[in-house]
Amino acid sequence: MIKAAYDPHICSVYLHIETLNCGWAKIEEIKQHILDFRKSGKFIIGYAPVWHEKEYYLGCACNELYAPPSAYFSLYGLTALTDFYGGVFEKVGVEPQVERIGKYKSAGDQLTRKNMSEENREVLTTLIDNIYENWVDKVSKDKGKSKEEIESFINEGVYQIEKLKEDGWITDIKYDDEIISMLRTRLGVAKTKNLPFIGYKKYSKVSKWSVGLSGGKDRIAVIRASGSISRVDGSYFSSSSGIIAEKFIKKIREVRASNKYKAVIIRIDSPGGDALASDLMWREIKLLAESKPVVASMVDVAASGGYYMAMAAGTIVSENLTLTGSIGVVTGKYNFGKLYERIGFNREIVSRGRFAELAAADQRPFRPDEEKLFAESAQNVYKQFRNKAAFSRSMSEDKMEEIAQGRVWSGNDAATLGLVDAIGGFSRAVAIAKHKANIPQNKKVTLVEMSKPSFSLQKVLFSMMSSATGIDAALKHLQNDFAMCDGVQARMDGIMFNGSEGSSFGLLKEYLTSL
Repeated sequence: MIKAAYDPHICSVYLHIETLNCGWAKIEEIKQHILDFRKSGKFIIGYAPVWHEKEYYLGCACNELYAPPSAYFSLYGLTALTDFYGGVFEKVGVEPQVERIGKYKSAGDQLTRKNMSEENREVLTTLIDNIYENWVDKVSKDKGKSKEEIESFINEGVYQIEKLKEDGWITDIKYDDEIISMLRTRLGVAKTKNLPFIGYKKYSKVSKWSVGLSGGKDRIAVIRASGSISRVDGSYFSSSSGIIAEKFIKKIREVRASNKYKAVIIRIDSPGGDALASDLMWREIKLLAESKPVVASMVDVAASGGYYMAMAAGTIVSENLTLTGSIGVVTGKYNFGKLYERIGFNREIVSRGRFAELAAADQRPFRPDEEKLFAESAQNVYKQFRNKAAFSRSMSEDKMEEIAQGRVWSGNDAATLGLVDAIGGFSRAVAIAKHKANIPQNKKVTLVEMSKPSFSLQKVLFSMMSSATGIDAALKHLQNDFAMCDGVQARMDGIMFNGSEGSSFGLLKEYLTSL
């Protein structure tokens, strides 16, 4: 979108918006790119057949907004849902034994509880309030309507397309071909000629330097870290879109050893994962930050292990609705004893060493001494996490304890509390990196991608511009990982926003402390 704003060959954007499955922070950043594009004096037209809160929020940034006569509108508000399996496990004879450090660290609640804890309800209520208030405020400004009118519109449950046009919520009712005909007339293109569209695949090959946006001698490395965190490749969690610590560390060391890069931006979009992997990456990022400026740019979510990585950077930037914090630990094991008895399965163990069966005995609960050791081990990991966070944010440990305890914060709240340095997207991160590296803001720099991104903002924007191909699905986890080792792992995210679920479920056998 930035390139299109400066490119003299691009006069306008026709933005097809399909159902958006990414988080609110990405929506915010895309919207800002649309608004920046409009500052160039060019116009952008939005079109969508299905409108939920995210699609409408993004569409409101366009000059004009269109929908077909049969468009589906569902602007009824926001919901957050969490599934609980405690009752299910009770019926089948499975006992999850979960140790959580931090009263707000609620990921394990889904395994042990039958309902929502007051602490979890407090967090979700705050987050929903932040998102809802932001939505009302921004839509109010975009549409030139009062906040009272916006809330009344939501609570009326209006769905008639004619009324939406009549009351000014959309510009007009048109099919896609009618909009193309309108653009042909507006741009003065003869009916005998094709409208000169250019799609993402073709336009992405146009280099930034050709429109004066790149080509500077100074280089800034960009390292992307998206997905759940695991230490080595081949584990249950590891995938092409996840963060593999050994691969990530290799990139960090490569940049650290090179004199080519003036600064580094680490683009983080992760709900956490393996505690050991998170700490190893923290160490490498910290060493890198001692040799050159490092800016952490947090996207939809940088919580738990994701925040662990970010706090090693010299500066942390987030969007106002980025989900972050969750400085806490959850770990546990399953006792399948009753289930095994019901199905006639038996397991016997021969062992040496007082705690040899700590991770192997899934047919019985912890002994008191095992449970004590297990809890002390988790508490130790939590203290390391909390104390490093306190040091990195120049806070006392007591002060950090007040805002840690596994609580998830929005970017705005995190900035107020001192967990985040600045609010903004990737462009803000670039500006800060240039400042830290003593590069004048008006001087061009070359951004060097050190890894292929799992989610490309540029790709999303131009995919929508060329045709109704939609937005690539992205992570939108609110709660963090409950992870187990010995090759048998699963994640319990369990949050649904607007009916789009981001959870998975599996039986877990051994244990691994998870952030």
